[in-house]
Amino acid sequence: MSRALYKACVVTLIAAPAWAGPLPYEEPVFPDVNGAQVELGQLLFYDPILSGSKTVSCATCHHPRFGTGDGVSLGLGDGAKGLGPDRAVDPANAPEQRIPRNAPPLFNLGATEFTVFFHDGRLEEDAARASGIRTPLGAEMEMGFASALSAQSMFPVLSADEMAGHYAENDVAQAVRQGLLTGPDGAWDILSKRVADIPEYRTRFDAVIGPEQISFTDISDAIAAFVDFEWRGVASPFDLYLRNGTPMEDSAMRGMDLFYGAANCASCHAGRFQTDHDFHAIAMPQIGPGKAARFESHARDTGRMRVTGRAEDAYAFRTPPLRNIAQTAPYGHTGAYATLEGIVRHHLDPVASLRSYDPAQVVMPGFDADDLRIMSDPAEVDAIAAANSLVPIDLSDDQVADIIAFLEVLTDPQSLRGALGIPATVPSGLPVDQ
Repeated sequence: MSRALYKACVVTLIAAPAWAGPLPYEEPVFPDVNGAQVELGQLLFYDPILSGSKTVSCATCHHPRFGTGDGVSLGLGDGAKGLGPDRAVDPANAPEQRIPRNAPPLFNLGATEFTVFFHDGRLEEDAARASGIRTPLGAEMEMGFASALSAQSMFPVLSADEMAGHYAENDVAQAVRQGLLTGPDGAWDILSKRVADIPEYRTRFDAVIGPEQISFTDISDAIAAFVDFEWRGVASPFDLYLRNGTPMEDSAMRGMDLFYGAANCASCHAGRFQTDHDFHAIAMPQIGPGKAARFESHARDTGRMRVTGRAEDAYAFRTPPLRNIAQTAPYGHTGAYATLEGIVRHHLDPVASLRSYDPAQVVMPGFDADDLRIMSDPAEVDAIAAANSLVPIDLSDDQVADIIAFLEVLTDPQSLRGALGIPATVPSGLPVDQ
């Protein structure tokens, strides 16, 4: 049976209602993986050796216990202890500020359609660049990353708030503050040598790259291979429905009809993973320190405009994919909404939702900071509202409930568990966040 005839038969058999656009039947495409590289990447992902002070791993902010996020609106990186909502400031080494944006989930990021990363898209594939990737490092970007996902995985280690550490408190932090990021004696080089000096890592890299010197791209390629393999979510009830017509609950079917029809959700949340990989301003509440250089005093985050410099991109952020969305709260680029219903209702009338925002729903680790500077400034709120691109839509409570039911069937339990899981130990001997 041809693919087109198969689709027609499935739609006929389930008597599906008419929706505004076609359902995303095309299967996602993932790259081939190297088992030894994936296992190596698993260890590096959970090993704090890649942070300046050896206290923070990738998993600190992207842990399977919290749906590959950290379960909070805005997290604490270097200078804190613990996981998720229980993470607390280390009084002996307090953070300088909260991490400015919510930790995004990691599901399906290895699929070939993912070519743009971070909430503002500041790293993306770009064939016009010698490295094939456009990043904040510009011409200083090192060559040899296997993918944009690989390059993306290595920028948190350069962030003082996330993994590098405070002013000159360790060799990595000192290199970062001096602007020594790539090249000999740069932050990436320092971390590469740390890893190479651990015998088990050297042996494992031998199986992947041979006896060559370990470069930072080798480390990031391994982490990217692990992220790709570990959290592929392609067996949700929605996938099974698309693949073979397996029925979903009536409420989820009604929600799918709304999502791809009258509610117009799929105009942005398109494709198999419900993202157009584009940027949209939808009047999201701004909490936390914002995206400002250390010499700036504001707390705003203008999103995509910080990358492009174009006024029309003000307050626009990347459309997030929605796989396992029911398990990845809080929502929004600052985690402003604690519940799935809250973020869905925001989309119904973004400006009204912004202006009536209740900060009581914020989930934050304790930290002495004014997290509501922007929301308490009418001029700043007006600027966010003015950039909104969504037209209000009127949905009943029952319709909202049906959309939520559809979002819940985007959950793939196996991908939540992960393919390999959390290692009991890592080659550095440092503690592993379980």
